[in-house]
Amino acid sequence: MSLPENRPLSEASVSAYLADVSTASSTFVVAPFRGTIKRAYSAIANAITGADCTWSMKISGTAVTGSSVTITQSGSAAGDIDSCVPTGANYVNEGDVIEFVSAGESSTTTPTMFTAIIERD
Repeated sequence: MSLPENRPLSEASVSAYLADVSTASSTFVVAPFRGTIKRAYSAIANAITGADCTWSMKISGTAVTGSSVTITQSGSAAGDIDSCVPTGANYVNEGDVIEFVSAGESSTTTPTMFTAIIERD
């Protein structure tokens, strides 16, 4: 069995909790240093129903390119993880607000944790 790739020490994560991804809403976290968002993840606490749900990211109100993610309703379950790799407008300064935006299309109350991986400059 091969070992997983080590991530560079220049990367750190920030996380934000959203009480219900099935409601159109946002949650926020502050960037602790200057850098680039390399990846972002969501982890749901239970299955969503009714429809797929989408989320995306903004930095200080500006949409992050390539951050639109679909949480698939069919077969969803607690612990499902979805992710994106932003392709532009993903640079943060220390103190910038990172916003995770849920479009809220699904219909089950589903607590969700979001995490952004930032690489220091």
